[in-house]
Amino acid sequence: MPDHSITSLDALAALYTSPIAPASIAKEIDHVDANYAALIAASPFFVLATNGPDGLDCSPRGDLPGFVTVRDAKTLLIPDRRGNNRLDSLKNILFDDRIGMLFLVPGYGETLRVNGRASLSSDPGLCEAFEMAGKLPACVIVVKVESVYFQCSRAVVRADLWNPAGHVDRRALPSAGQILRDITARNDAIETFDGEAYDRALPARVKATLY
Repeated sequence: MPDHSITSLDALAALYTSPIAPASIAKEIDHVDANYAALIAASPFFVLATNGPDGLDCSPRGDLPGFVTVRDAKTLLIPDRRGNNRLDSLKNILFDDRIGMLFLVPGYGETLRVNGRASLSSDPGLCEAFEMAGKLPACVIVVKVESVYFQCSRAVVRADLWNPAGHVDRRALPSAGQILRDITARNDAIETFDGEAYDRALPARVKATLY
């Protein structure tokens, strides 16, 4: 069988012969300007990429629009809202401070990419600035911005991502409880999970533990 693996920059370049559009270069800057700050302020959701001793990780982060604060043109502040306490992203940041962020804005085709270096702070004053529903985040992720640029809308348009008609009926897919039940049923070392009980309790548990 022929080997079609791409293992060199030259082989890669041979497949992508069109020149890079000038806009693709010009859009990248090393700070958050007023336009990029507006996108961050409008975004209720981003994906956080980190690297740790066990490899790469991608974690969803969401809250009301503007939950990521632009402290200045080179600094972002992110409250670490309540989660599952795996702490994958936070542990990774302690190992390797390089991070990537991909912001989405519902109804908006372009996405925003931010790369930089992160640190963790439990400063009381900083945490208090992100109080929500009477709860404070355990810590705040402080991001020193190194590059910022928007991504064109092609992926969102191809996915028809913001079209409500494309929303999936949850009943057509495995529930969280079903996934846990099936995984534990295949593992003799773990008691089989009660998936139905988990699913019944999940909505109330999520509502009670958002913050």
